[in-house]
Amino acid sequence: MKVSTFYGKKNTIGKKLLELRTQYNYSQEELCSKLSLLGVTLYQVDIYRIEHFQRPVKDFELWAFAKIFNISMDELLDIK
Repeated sequence: MKVSTFYGKKNTIGKKLLELRTQYNYSQEELCSKLSLLGVTLYQVDIYRIEHFQRPVKDFELWAFAKIFNISMDELLDIK
């Protein structure tokens, strides 16, 4: 499967996800645990790859991140 990129990045939320995770003082493993409570299985390496723009984000993962941080998906996408 060919993965498209946007300015060489595989997602647009990596920086925002890292900022939020740091702000909430969650480790990557803690974030994975919170995601699993919502039925989303990601591993520490997945979070790392998302935060470093090396992995695309699925729509249900975007929803789960927004729910955990109590923000809209637009805010996570940094859409103004």
